[in-house]
Amino acid sequence: MILLIELFLVYFQIGLFAFGGGYAAMPLIQNLVVEGKGWLTMAEYADLTTIAEMTPGPIIINSATFVGQKMAGLPGALICTFGAVTPSLIIVLTLAYFYTKYRNLGVVKNVLGELRPAVVAMIAGAGLTILLMAFFGTSVLSEIPSASIRWIEVLLFAGSLILIRKYKAGPIMIIFGTAVVGTLLYLVF
Repeated sequence: MILLIELFLVYFQIGLFAFGGGYAAMPLIQNLVVEGKGWLTMAEYADLTTIAEMTPGPIIINSATFVGQKMAGLPGALICTFGAVTPSLIIVLTLAYFYTKYRNLGVVKNVLGELRPAVVAMIAGAGLTILLMAFFGTSVLSEIPSASIRWIEVLLFAGSLILIRKYKAGPIMIIFGTAVVGTLLYLVF
């Protein structure tokens, strides 16, 4: 029972401070679940990140289900998931009430406008971490030796970017295409 309460509180905290979405929450999940509680190893966290990104749904919910299932089975998965969504539910309902009541005030418009750059920066930081991990195997800029470039990942990224920007390819086609091409490239090289 104590473990279930602890699972709920950790994912409640993650849900409460996960501004900017799942990618912005990944460092928080790592800090609390891997480093703070020791519920996952770094290898398991890397697997969690991969699984959470590949499966449909928000990354925080997918990670909550994964960690909860690992730690306490089905009750743990349900408790973690409920803990992750409860803060958002409370915040959104509260904000919706106040927004509908005060949406025409200039102060409200200014505050919302000032929050956008912070959210963009958090998402960009998470994206940069994922990009560095894919290209170099590390998320620390000072640890990037030029000899460790993963050229297959760089090629897949560049090809995907061209397909998205120039040819307006859909994400499903990109995901499956890079899986097939990446597998073939790794079999050959």
